[in-house]
Amino acid sequence: MKTRVREYRKAAGMTQQQLADAVFVSSRTIISIEKGQYNPSLMLAYRMARVFGVSVEELCLLEENRRIEDGEPPAEPPVETGEPTAAVIEDEGKEARS
Repeated sequence: MKTRVREYRKAAGMTQQQLADAVFVSSRTIISIEKGQYNPSLMLAYRMARVFGVSVEELCLLEENRRIEDGEPPAEPPVETGEPTAAVIEDEGKEARS
């Protein structure tokens, strides 16, 4: 399973041992999660997410992992065209009428 544990841990300035201590596991568990060799339990994922102030879905890339598991192609990021969205055009129209 892909996760963002390493990314969030480094952004928080934490060592693997510090994160392990904060969520009551060994540093070896954190290392294995970061390498994608171990899937954290729901409770461990929840504890890590709370440490980083994010959701379990965000930390564990649940949608991306579901797509992989289901054999679906990865979601494509939205393409920026430089054109305003419908919402922007609508808001500009309201301002012009005011």
